[in-house]
Amino acid sequence: MQYHILVIDDNTKTLDVLKLALDRAGFRVSTANSWETVEDKIKIGYRIKDPFDLIVLDLMIPERSGFDILRTLHTILVPMPPVIVLSAITDVKKKVEARDMGVAKYLTKPTTPDRLVKAIKDVLV
Repeated sequence: MQYHILVIDDNTKTLDVLKLALDRAGFRVSTANSWETVEDKIKIGYRIKDPFDLIVLDLMIPERSGFDILRTLHTILVPMPPVIVLSAITDVKKKVEARDMGVAKYLTKPTTPDRLVKAIKDVLV
């Protein structure tokens, strides 16, 4: 089975690097750099019966915080796929908040593609 992953980050260069690394690791990857794009990808996934198996989420999205996105995803995605946060935020309180919201793993930027792939495999397998 080829897992389908949604990567959400406002930085298009970061999205390009992550997509390339995850494609090479054998995942199917969709990317979104705004909430509007996230909504579109989710709607398309449901319409064609191809939901996401995992979400990689940055917390610092200008128009809407990653925490707001996570709260909304919990209300619209059934079942809710696991989430890995990939963020430059190192504050322990934010990490605890993310864990309390059900985040499976919290990785701090910068990280290596290998570390992200390992985290994804740890969560999915």
